[in-house]
Amino acid sequence: MMFVSSLAASVAVVLSLASMATAHPGEHLSERQVADEMGNSHVVNMINTRALEACQNDPEVKARKERAIARRAATFARLRKERNLDDAPWLHRRDAASLRQWAAQSHDRTKTVSLNMNSTNEEIFGTNTSCVLTPDNANGPYFVSQEHIRSNVVEQVVGVPMHIEIQFIDVTTCKPATQLLIDTWSCNATGAYSGVSAAGEGGLGTTYLRGVQPTDADGVVSFDTIFPGHYQGRATHQHLIAHVGATTLPNGTYTGGRIAHLSQLFFDQALRDAVEATAPYNTNRIPKTSNLVDGFTGYAATSKYDPFPNYILLGNGLANGLFVWAELGLNTSSNWDYYAPHAATWKEGGGYNNPNFDFMAIIFPPPTHG
Repeated sequence: MMFVSSLAASVAVVLSLASMATAHPGEHLSERQVADEMGNSHVVNMINTRALEACQNDPEVKARKERAIARRAATFARLRKERNLDDAPWLHRRDAASLRQWAAQSHDRTKTVSLNMNSTNEEIFGTNTSCVLTPDNANGPYFVSQEHIRSNVVEQVVGVPMHIEIQFIDVTTCKPATQLLIDTWSCNATGAYSGVSAAGEGGLGTTYLRGVQPTDADGVVSFDTIFPGHYQGRATHQHLIAHVGATTLPNGTYTGGRIAHLSQLFFDQALRDAVEATAPYNTNRIPKTSNLVDGFTGYAATSKYDPFPNYILLGNGLANGLFVWAELGLNTSSNWDYYAPHAATWKEGGGYNNPNFDFMAIIFPPPTHG
């Protein structure tokens, strides 16, 4: 990922906050209030980042990392076994010549490392995307509230299989963020979202590529989905929301709680290009948007946080699927409900539009953005 200078970044933050001051209905912030909000954003990020960095040598944190390495290695082995790939060669992003074009436009911190079937689990699975506070991002217009609690969200959708594992760490305690409900969703290979009634989308009666999972004792959730497609003006991305205090319902959905984190994961450009060349992604005629041009990738990254997750191909080709993993730091005391209005709600019998949906609120991220 390319980062602008600190001066340019500061100007960008000022402009984004100034926009927020004029765009939010009912809000009329003075220049001083905008400056105060910018200052608060900087302080919050600095304190939370330092808090999480300071705990990296804690024995409990080291033990958690060891568990993460073992868990990822076991997941990788299980996924390969399920596909009868036990003895097949596999491809890691860090040693794949065809997937190393990201050096100038993303985050190739390990391009000199050669990984193969003789590499240790620590070498392959020991690197998290980040060990610092994950910036919050704009939520987008296609969030559906009270979706199904399930780990497999594929349904009958065709695409490159993707198993995604995400670990959430509370920056205020340096401990796994347990008892969260994690919401994820993405568009299909041709750019259509389920669950919403907007023109060109899947409709209120559809639920594909949407699901919710509770974090376990290590703050981990896993989903089986497909690699997302793309649509007009957006780079390929995966949405995430963390709910605190939500209640699970007997019908397999949830209600209540507050939103403590909202973000989007992005993917290496070379991986995107490889996927987009396969069917049915290659039937999508919507112009592609690169990571550098997308208007929301800047919100997702800081000089310390990288929004591109780690991944490994389960075999020697995309058809066998991907294993993707990331570690996200969040402050579970945050409340970003304002920034995450839902376009629709899933209830017994189908989806229902939100008559009070605030489109302006979803355009801008919370002040803790990148």
